[in-house]
Amino acid sequence: MTAIGKPERATQNRVITLFREELDYRYLGDWTDRNGNSNIEEGLLSAYLDRSGYSPAQIGSALHKLRTEADNHSRNLYHNNQAVYKLLRYGVPVKTEAGKATETVHLINWKTPEKNDFAIAEEVTLKGNHERRPDIVLYVNGIAIGVLELKNSRVSIGDGIRQNLSNQQPEFNAGFFSTVQFVFAGNDSEGLQYGAIGTPEKYFLKWKEDEEDNSRYKLDKYLLKLCQKRRLIELMHDFVLFDSGVKKLPRVHQYFGIKAAQDHVRRRQGGIIWHTQGSGKSIVMVLLAKWILENNPHARVALITDRDELDKQIERVFNEAGETIKRTQSGRDLMSQLGQATPRLLCSLVHKFGRKDVDDFDAFIQELESQPSLAVGEVFVFVDECHRTQSGKLHRVMKAMLPNAVFIGFTGTPLLKKDKATSLEVFGSHSYIHTYKFGEAVEDGVVLDLVYEARDIDQKLGSVDKIDAWFEAKTKGLNDWQKDELKKQWGTMQKVLSSRSRMERVVADIIFDFSVKPRLSSARGNAILVASSIYEACKYLTLFQKTPFKGKCALITSYNPQAQDVTKEETGANTDTDKQFIYNTYTDLLKDIAAKPGMTKTETYEEQAKALFTKEPANMKLLVVVDKLLTGFDAPPCTYLYIDKSMQDHGLFQAICRTNRLDGEDKDFGYIVDYKDLFKKVENAISVYTSELDRSAGGADPDVLLHDRLQKGRERLDQALEAIALLCEPVEPPKGELEHIHYFCGNTEKASDLEEREPQRTALYKATAALVRTYATIADEMEPAGYSNADIARIKQKIEHYLAIRDIIRKASGETLDLKAYEADMRHLIDTYIQADEPRKISPFDDLPLLELIVKTGIADAINQQLGGLKGNKNAIAETIENNVRRKIIKEHLNDPAFFEKMSALLDEIIAARKAKAIEYEEYLKRIAEVAKKVEAGKSEDTPEQLDTPGKRALYNNLDQNEALTLKIDETIKQVRPDGWRGVQAREQIIKAALYGVLQDIAEVERIFLIIKAQIEY
Repeated sequence: MTAIGKPERATQNRVITLFREELDYRYLGDWTDRNGNSNIEEGLLSAYLDRSGYSPAQIGSALHKLRTEADNHSRNLYHNNQAVYKLLRYGVPVKTEAGKATETVHLINWKTPEKNDFAIAEEVTLKGNHERRPDIVLYVNGIAIGVLELKNSRVSIGDGIRQNLSNQQPEFNAGFFSTVQFVFAGNDSEGLQYGAIGTPEKYFLKWKEDEEDNSRYKLDKYLLKLCQKRRLIELMHDFVLFDSGVKKLPRVHQYFGIKAAQDHVRRRQGGIIWHTQGSGKSIVMVLLAKWILENNPHARVALITDRDELDKQIERVFNEAGETIKRTQSGRDLMSQLGQATPRLLCSLVHKFGRKDVDDFDAFIQELESQPSLAVGEVFVFVDECHRTQSGKLHRVMKAMLPNAVFIGFTGTPLLKKDKATSLEVFGSHSYIHTYKFGEAVEDGVVLDLVYEARDIDQKLGSVDKIDAWFEAKTKGLNDWQKDELKKQWGTMQKVLSSRSRMERVVADIIFDFSVKPRLSSARGNAILVASSIYEACKYLTLFQKTPFKGKCALITSYNPQAQDVTKEETGANTDTDKQFIYNTYTDLLKDIAAKPGMTKTETYEEQAKALFTKEPANMKLLVVVDKLLTGFDAPPCTYLYIDKSMQDHGLFQAICRTNRLDGEDKDFGYIVDYKDLFKKVENAISVYTSELDRSAGGADPDVLLHDRLQKGRERLDQALEAIALLCEPVEPPKGELEHIHYFCGNTEKASDLEEREPQRTALYKATAALVRTYATIADEMEPAGYSNADIARIKQKIEHYLAIRDIIRKASGETLDLKAYEADMRHLIDTYIQADEPRKISPFDDLPLLELIVKTGIADAINQQLGGLKGNKNAIAETIENNVRRKIIKEHLNDPAFFEKMSALLDEIIAARKAKAIEYEEYLKRIAEVAKKVEAGKSEDTPEQLDTPGKRALYNNLDQNEALTLKIDETIKQVRPDGWRGVQAREQIIKAALYGVLQDIAEVERIFLIIKAQIEY
């Protein structure tokens, strides 16, 4: 037999061998029972510093400073980690005695990586509020810089990531992570993922290199790539970024892009870095600029961008990284600054670089070329969104002003053939430094794929008959309750849709989408509408303000109202001219806005709207824009882009990429709704401006595919049905409720079964959520998607079947409140699309855990409320109740071992009697209800009244019900306990000493101390 489904231990042993034999790390041992495990192993660090030639006084001072920064309780983990990173990166300044110069102790040898002490330890027990034990910790010179959680091949890598994330919480072991630079999770089936401290699960990254090599587990392959000594040190030194409270590590394309750019810089050769929209170009700019300045003492870097947001972001990121950047006020100011030796790092907005008052442009260029600016040092100019600035006149101005500078362009937009000549002229003959195309980014999960739909408002909504037919078609997937809700608004919508104004129809169409489209109706996603002019944008906004969108949509254009705009516009005809309408719309919008310092009212209004749009999609559903925000605006909630403007080339591509940012599991695609038929006809999939792209760079195809929404929807629904069917395949025949409970929950009498089967249940919940979402996306268009009526009925029946299984399993396992991210909008989707055969349930007890419901309503009502789906299956009902009671006992056991052991024995006795059929079902229900009530209450009815808190009751139950002793210990603890005593050995000893004074027995002190530690009130 082959070793299929090996335990996690086998993987761990192999990984340890890999670190020892292939990566040449020292093995420090199994630290399960070792006392004093720390993120700074002072013995190891002192020995390394001693070998590096530092004196004992310097070593002592450096260790003290490092420990102080790592354990600063007045800061959070991010700021402690940032402070430690600065000491690792730049060294620790120490002064061993007064009058002596400050010297720097370098904790890591960055120049010669092999001279560092690389080591690993396994099962490193971390003491704290809750004990945790990471599988493998990586140490460099005794400092913990990496944590690796391993899972067996049947358990999701996500479990390892979530374990790492919970370990970083203050209530667990946040302190240990203050030195950690890499957080890894891996298994043999999915490979390796990595992040920094605080990286959310959805942003954990995968490495990709030598894809042809398939000789071993991907876990091993990428541990060898990332943890190879030189690579690990290089990643720590050159690729770590702290940006506004978020610590960032590079994606693989950013790493190789910067490596390729470093080679160009060494040869003083320009070029273009082509990384698709949304893949993090600004991080590449920042890290590359930082590297150039550190490695070339004569270098100057000027970042030219056409976005104020990016200009501010660059300034902020550099400041956080300890680098000063000068934001220049104009092109002249930039040239004046470059004529001096400092500052070395500058940024300028590109529109401040040109000259508007030039009549003869060629003569102006000749004049510049004859008197080039005398820039000091070696100048490197980074040009952001270079496809726009290079093909106009600005590139010639820059080249003429700085003839000796090296120009590096950054773009995420496919270059058109007509741009190629100018791009070569500016950026050098080897035009591309590194490319990362749209298709690669989608495949890597860096951005989302785009799904396209053309809508012909005029034809669809011409007559009243057509409007009613349109409503019927659109609401086919909805249940009666949902249809009734929409019909209440239908009279108004009919008027709007049959009106002559095409714009009013677009407004009604968008509002309808917000009623029925999953991401929009759940308020987790929002949308951008692109209007063709500022006048149309204002008109759209006024129309939306007459709908439920009032106060939840905003206008973002290049317009800023000035009184002179309308001084010559009054016609006396009691009607607004276009300019007056725009001016009045803006004046009304801004009337209650107080301008922030240094900003106009318009800028303040736009900043507030963008912040709401990005952070609170429910409160800012729609932005109406013209050109602004169509480049460089990253808003993960943005799911739909409605285009009502003729666009082409770069502008079109950048616009559609506003929707492709990742944002949780319920965002599967970026949706493009095209009212202008910009792409003419969609045949399966089309590419943006197919014949016009410059393909000379080789590599991945630069085409951006737009998938037809219905075809993609059908494909995903079929896949989701297949996935969940495979998941339930192993359930024993006849595949009834009890068989599903046994497969997904196990034996209710074994405490370990529920825990062991948690991966199967998690997979079921995820698969059900995915199935409902994919169905909801095309529920009202199943026929156009190619399904027959029989198919539609069959699919709906299957979805109801899997939803019933999911609910039964959740209740049987006691997981009635499942608040994971992928569940966020499930209730809405199910209410909307699935339960068409029964009225909507409105019950005050819908979300109550089963035991709480038994206490509140009695067992009969609890069964009706929550276990009605199990119908007459007495065994399934019994096992579900027992599972919930058992789960509560296991969860609360540490709080009060004596009481919950008694409850556990009582539960076992009742289960045994039920199985032996020694008691009737009614008697069984009565007895199990009594146990359930006691377990939920956490106490017996005969508990003395003076024991009025859970802590006192727990002590009482575990001190042989000695009330006097209980009250004495309670009083003693409250008198002696220091603040923040949990997890701090010296403070815990104070409590143990006081307990010994009362109990006079060391073993008893240790036993009772564990119970005290589990009580929140102490």
